[in-house]
Amino acid sequence: MQIPRTRGFYAAVVIFALTLIQLAVGAFAGLDQFEGKGFGYRLLAYPLLMLIVPAVWWWRTRERTPAAQLPWGAFALIMAPFLVDVSGNTVDLYDSVDWWDNANHFFNWMLLLWGCGLLLRLVWTGPAWGLILTITGLGAILAVGWELGEWYTFIRRGTELDGAYEDTLSDELLGTLGALVAALIVGRAASPGRPDEPGVTGSGGG
Repeated sequence: MQIPRTRGFYAAVVIFALTLIQLAVGAFAGLDQFEGKGFGYRLLAYPLLMLIVPAVWWWRTRERTPAAQLPWGAFALIMAPFLVDVSGNTVDLYDSVDWWDNANHFFNWMLLLWGCGLLLRLVWTGPAWGLILTITGLGAILAVGWELGEWYTFIRRGTELDGAYEDTLSDELLGTLGALVAALIVGRAASPGRPDEPGVTGSGGG
């Protein structure tokens, strides 16, 4: 397979590499800011979660779509929240900045569902409002799933159990609102008469 030479591809590679490096540091370095944050689980789960969508998309389109024309920009957006999350732990923002966790859930879900929405838009045949509802609903489901994962990996056995209920509800709400913003961005671009966004398929990045 020829290596793509697009901005989206390079962005995805850099995001994945930076995330993997920080995950390894968090899992093995023994630094205080990573204690009780489940970085052993994250080291296994995050790379899989970052790669599963590109892998499935490539597998299903490999016969008709060259690697350079894959939607690398969308893949990079899907990967970006994992880098933001890990980087926030690396510089200890979750414990030192009160609003970081809330902002993280909103903007990370906006990035994640923006990427997912761009992929959905490539195969969507219905009206724009249906696409907006689908992206927002997917974001809400993923927000619930994420909170379940957090509870299982470190909240139930850590120091954050007090107040976990309120924090979980606010995180799910902020994640859903971020998904709604992403849905509106994608849905507006999908409206009739509007051109496709450059870089979605990877063919527009030099």
